[in-house]
Amino acid sequence: MEQGDAIPAVTVTTAAGEPLALRELAGPLVVYFYPKDDTSGCTREAQDFTALAPAFADAGVRVIGMSKDSPAKHRRFAEKHALTVELASDEDGAACEAFGVWGEKMLYGKTYMGIERATFLFGRDGRLVQSWRKVKVPGHAEAVLEAARALS
Repeated sequence: MEQGDAIPAVTVTTAAGEPLALRELAGPLVVYFYPKDDTSGCTREAQDFTALAPAFADAGVRVIGMSKDSPAKHRRFAEKHALTVELASDEDGAACEAFGVWGEKMLYGKTYMGIERATFLFGRDGRLVQSWRKVKVPGHAEAVLEAARALS
């Protein structure tokens, strides 16, 4: 995804099990990808976006967190950590491929395929305004909020 690109025409599944066509959503919109529910970094990131949810709402920005975990796993994750950020499931990997976040990763010397932690901010016109790749969690949600506020 490059600046100015349109939101990909992919459909994911909400934690409630409903289909969600990303291109049909009105902007501004934040889509953040994370590797796996209930891991330390992913939990912290979801908690940070949850804590800032009222500020994103005040700025008129919808935030969706996405991984390949199932809708049921998202529901358990949200309940366990009192998350209010919207979570979506990309079980077939279509959104990961469209956003370019699926790729080779390394952990403890082992190479595997997985989701790169990345965030995408789309403007009212549905075009990519800013992206963050290889995200480090501390302070990230605040940086995204600052960029989102600059849109209005």
